[in-house]
Amino acid sequence: MEQVATKKKVLIVDDEPNVRRLSHTMLSKTFDVVEAEDGRQAVEITNAQKPDVILMDMMMPKMDGLTACHVISNDPATKSIPVIMVTAINLLMSPITFSELNQQILESQKLMRYAGEGKITALVTNT
Repeated sequence: MEQVATKKKVLIVDDEPNVRRLSHTMLSKTFDVVEAEDGRQAVEITNAQKPDVILMDMMMPKMDGLTACHVISNDPATKSIPVIMVTAINLLMSPITFSELNQQILESQKLMRYAGEGKITALVTNT
């Protein structure tokens, strides 16, 4: 009897629909992708579906990412789920040229491709 491999589940949490859509498109070939539009929804989905990893924006309405991360990490049922905080604060608050922005986007896409291929398990950005 052949075992069917199940995809790992990733929860994408971001209040920007375009960011969720892009992340979903990039990750869905390798992962089962679930989405939430704010921290409150993220906590509810995490409790109900127990994703394998969470990609969480920091600044969102209703409940910000840091608060949601705190709630998730303090719940015995979900505290072992890794949360990767994702933010554009550095890009928005620092002067940046078009060339630098383009390079950051290309590097991020390269990292996301590697993550989708299972070559890395965490994404780290330069701040």
